[in-house]
Amino acid sequence: MSFLNIGYGNAVSIDKIVAIVSTGSAPIKRIIQDAKDSNKLIDATYGRKTRAVIITDSNHVILSALQPETVANRLYSEEEEE
Repeated sequence: MSFLNIGYGNAVSIDKIVAIVSTGSAPIKRIIQDAKDSNKLIDATYGRKTRAVIITDSNHVILSALQPETVANRLYSEEEEE
Protein backbone atom coordinates (compact mmCIF):
# COMPACT_ATOMS: atom_id res chain seq x y z
CA MET A 1 0.00 0.00 0.00
CA SER A 2 1.46 3.36 -0.98
CA PHE A 3 0.46 6.84 0.06
CA LEU A 4 0.15 10.18 -1.70
CA ASN A 5 1.48 13.29 0.01
CA ILE A 6 -1.29 15.92 -0.13
CA GLY A 7 0.67 18.60 1.70
CA TYR A 8 1.65 19.65 5.22
CA GLY A 9 2.53 16.15 6.36
CA ASN A 10 -0.76 14.56 5.28
CA ALA A 11 -1.08 11.46 3.10
CA VAL A 12 -3.88 9.51 1.44
CA SER A 13 -3.85 5.89 0.32
CA ILE A 14 -3.47 5.84 -3.45
CA ASP A 15 -5.74 2.80 -3.73
CA LYS A 16 -8.69 4.74 -2.26
CA ILE A 17 -8.62 7.80 -4.54
CA VAL A 18 -11.45 8.07 -7.06
CA ALA A 19 -11.06 11.70 -8.21
CA ILE A 20 -8.98 14.84 -7.75
CA VAL A 21 -10.91 17.98 -8.70
CA SER A 22 -10.75 21.74 -8.25
CA THR A 23 -13.21 23.64 -6.08
CA GLY A 24 -14.64 26.07 -8.63
CA SER A 25 -17.92 24.46 -9.64
CA ALA A 26 -21.25 24.37 -7.82
CA PRO A 27 -21.53 20.54 -7.91
CA ILE A 28 -18.18 20.21 -6.12
CA LYS A 29 -19.31 22.75 -3.51
CA ARG A 30 -22.44 20.64 -2.98
CA ILE A 31 -20.31 17.50 -2.60
CA ILE A 32 -18.23 19.28 0.04
CA GLN A 33 -21.34 20.45 1.91
CA ASP A 34 -22.92 16.98 1.77
CA ALA A 35 -19.71 15.44 3.12
CA LYS A 36 -19.64 17.98 5.92
CA ASP A 37 -23.26 17.22 6.82
CA SER A 38 -22.59 13.46 6.91
CA ASN A 39 -19.28 13.80 8.84
CA LYS A 40 -17.21 12.50 5.92
CA LEU A 41 -15.20 15.67 5.31
CA ILE A 42 -11.49 15.73 6.11
CA ASP A 43 -9.91 19.19 6.05
CA ALA A 44 -6.16 18.90 5.44
CA THR A 45 -5.64 22.56 4.51
CA TYR A 46 -4.40 23.79 7.91
CA GLY A 47 -6.42 26.98 7.49
CA ARG A 48 -5.20 27.74 3.98
CA LYS A 49 -7.39 28.16 0.92
CA THR A 50 -8.83 24.92 -0.44
CA ARG A 51 -7.58 24.29 -3.95
CA ALA A 52 -8.01 20.55 -4.50
CA VAL A 53 -10.77 18.17 -3.47
CA ILE A 54 -9.96 14.48 -3.27
CA ILE A 55 -12.86 12.04 -3.38
CA THR A 56 -12.32 8.52 -2.09
CA ASP A 57 -14.10 5.22 -2.73
CA SER A 58 -15.66 5.37 0.76
CA ASN A 59 -17.29 8.73 -0.12
CA HIS A 60 -14.94 10.65 2.12
CA VAL A 61 -14.00 14.08 0.81
CA ILE A 62 -10.52 15.41 1.57
CA LEU A 63 -9.65 19.09 1.15
CA SER A 64 -6.09 20.03 0.21
CA ALA A 65 -4.36 23.39 -0.11
CA LEU A 66 -2.29 22.13 -3.06
CA GLN A 67 -3.32 22.71 -6.66
CA PRO A 68 -5.13 19.74 -8.25
CA GLU A 69 -2.41 19.54 -10.90
CA THR A 70 0.26 19.23 -8.20
CA VAL A 71 -1.64 16.43 -6.45
CA ALA A 72 -2.24 14.65 -9.76
CA ASN A 73 1.44 14.94 -10.74
CA ARG A 74 2.45 13.45 -7.40
CA LEU A 75 -0.05 10.63 -7.93
CA TYR A 76 1.32 9.85 -11.40
CA SER A 77 4.91 9.87 -10.18
CA GLU A 78 4.00 7.51 -7.29
CA GLU A 79 2.27 5.13 -9.73
CA GLU A 80 5.27 5.15 -12.06
CA GLU A 81 7.59 4.14 -9.20
CA GLU A 82 5.58 0.98 -8.54
